Amino acid sequence: ELKGIVFVIQSQSNSFHSKRAEDLKRDILKQAADLGKELPTVLLIHQIDRHEGAWTILPLMRDFSVTYGRNSSWIFFCEEDTRIQVIKLLETLRRFDKSKEWFLGKPLYDEESTIIHHYAFAENPTVFKFPDFAAGWALSIPLVNKLAKKLKSEPLKSDFTIDLKHEIALYIWQKGEGPHLTPVPEFCTDDLNSYKVDHCATTFSNFLPLCGEPVNKEDVFVAVKTCRKFHGDRIPVVKQTWEREAALIEYYSDYADISIPTIDLGVPNTDRGHCGKTFGILERFLNHTSPRTPWLVVVDDDTLISIFRLRKLLSCYDPNEPIFLGERYGYGLGTGGYSYITGGGGMVFSRTAVQKLLASKCRCYSMDAPDDMVLGMCFSGLGIPITHSPLFHQARPMDYPKDYLSHQIPVSFHKHWNIDPVKVYFTWLAPNTEESRNGKKVGYNREDL
Repeated sequence: ELKGIVFVIQSQSNSFHSKRAEDLKRDILKQAADLGKELPTVLLIHQIDRHEGAWTILPLMRDFSVTYGRNSSWIFFCEEDTRIQVIKLLETLRRFDKSKEWFLGKPLYDEESTIIHHYAFAENPTVFKFPDFAAGWALSIPLVNKLAKKLKSEPLKSDFTIDLKHEIALYIWQKGEGPHLTPVPEFCTDDLNSYKVDHCATTFSNFLPLCGEPVNKEDVFVAVKTCRKFHGDRIPVVKQTWEREAALIEYYSDYADISIPTIDLGVPNTDRGHCGKTFGILERFLNHTSPRTPWLVVVDDDTLISIFRLRKLLSCYDPNEPIFLGERYGYGLGTGGYSYITGGGGMVFSRTAVQKLLASKCRCYSMDAPDDMVLGMCFSGLGIPITHSPLFHQARPMDYPKDYLSHQIPVSFHKHWNIDPVKVYFTWLAPNTEESRNGKKVGYNREDL
């Protein structure tokens, strides 16, 4: 029965995202009412605010078990842009015996072992399947109860959350003692207009949101973090690729090089984190740029980014809100902890967020502290939530499953290791995939990368 399904939307508190999640909740409840069914429970994760780490889902299992463990059959998770055909979803779940432990989803797998998954299953990474959250995924209540019991006796370890979908699948699998992900062909990420969707209970239609005109080029100030040893190899890549998309861009280094030009912030380069340098950039943005420039983007010198797409994405956000946007990671979220935006994929700040941060007393505990984690701690202390976008990437395209990237229009990738970064930019991020370079048309095949 429909009332036996608890829908959990992986929502966020930012006004743009919470509205999308509310729209999806309304759609689910309307479909249920139109079917003449008793209404299901629909929860929005950002409203379950007892946990800073609610978005990592596992800390909620005990609550789910206590509240829904007796009268429900399934917990169905989806993203704010997942589209659900409720009647088809019901038919799909009925195929599975709800009294058994089931972990259902659309399977993804790594083609080669990757750093973001701690090189798991290095011998053959294709054997381990994990769910594409965009298609929706489901846990039967017996499995929820089992996970809740395990979490009660063995609290989550206090470490990093990097790729949630992989880490949840690993936790459920329990070194082979728990269930594997069962592939469900009706959980889809095909666009609503695809010929394939007739058999789909779910679809996914968000490639790159656009909420009106893209923000103006002059509304985005770009700060590139570099240091003298990378001036010769990394900066030429930026100039060959995405620099032309930025109207306002400055390079910050430990050495003033007029040929680039770089600005020496008076902060020595460090081998570890770059907290001192990043806070210097934030202060310079606030004090030396036009107060009419609402957005700051801080990137590494080996970040590949589409400023063109970022301007489209930023049309959905209100710069009068304190916004800290990018790819969200977590630290110690099983035991308190905090979320942060991982720096390599690019960190986007509204001017309002920078003002609130610098008005607080929160600063680096050392000059070489990890800047992205300190910023996460600071914003967490200020009660300013991280805003996550899956379109920013801390790693290279080949570090993600092809099927996962196939329903994205990415905004960034990071690292030049074992790739041709110029080729990656023109394949994945250029304003159009066939970019004119040196008077010639060049088009690359994503499959090659």
